[in-house]
Amino acid sequence: MNSRFIDGWLERLAKLPSKQQYLLIATLIILLGLIDYLSGPELSKSLFYLLPIGLAVWLKGRRLGIYCSIASALILLTADLASNHVFSSALIPLWNMLIRLGVFLVVSFLLSALHQTLLREKAQASIDFLTGAVNTRSFLETLNQEILRARRYQHPFTLAYFDLDNFKQVNDEHGHAKGDEVLRLIVQTLKAHLRAVDTIARLGGDEFSVLLPETSSEAAQTVLAKINGEILSAMRRENLPVTLSAGVITYENDYPDSNEVIKTADKLMYEVKRGSKNAMTFETHSQTQGD
Repeated sequence: MNSRFIDGWLERLAKLPSKQQYLLIATLIILLGLIDYLSGPELSKSLFYLLPIGLAVWLKGRRLGIYCSIASALILLTADLASNHVFSSALIPLWNMLIRLGVFLVVSFLLSALHQTLLREKAQASIDFLTGAVNTRSFLETLNQEILRARRYQHPFTLAYFDLDNFKQVNDEHGHAKGDEVLRLIVQTLKAHLRAVDTIARLGGDEFSVLLPETSSEAAQTVLAKINGEILSAMRRENLPVTLSAGVITYENDYPDSNEVIKTADKLMYEVKRGSKNAMTFETHSQTQGD
């Protein structure tokens, strides 16, 4: 069983609704307990309980892993006591339970630490693991390369900086899981209406940026207006109050560095946020011949 298969399997489980994840974990523990009871105490099945415990840690966090460890140890104790097996001491089942619990807890803590480390590494990689957009570091690298190409070939590019209006309200009223769905939906909508050469980035929280190479202000206004309409329609279907505030900057032949590009677009976006929200403001930077 290779790592790619395991990763795909875990990814599919992670996409299940929370109730189904809890049900799967509980079912595995109960099923193992039943098998333990029916097969008797001579053959130890403790190792198999690490599967639901590990899933609990990986999918829902260390706390559930601890709860599952305790539940598994108690189920094993119950199976031992219900088996009518004669132990040389009445304390042996209790001792076995404590040893099993200790092993389960150690595995839970180690697996939790490993999971957190992998999440940190994933966050530092080029892709935002929640939405599938590129992250800030990767986006800056792409933007720097595009600025170099624009300077060399003297073609325009456009950068849009988005912020989601009323996103905090969604998290507060519907929970962070719903908020995550909104973030993914935003990126999916952007991908559906942009070219393969365009770059979509999540810059943090509910802020996104889109880089449109070789795109004039007029072309950018057309495509971004369409995308904005699609996103608003999607939010209305979900009965959510989310709208977009965006600052859009086009450079035709006067190219600053990447930090200045983002800073300018960010400033335009916050002007919209301080005003009416739910709008886009466009600006074009160019230097005429002889300036």
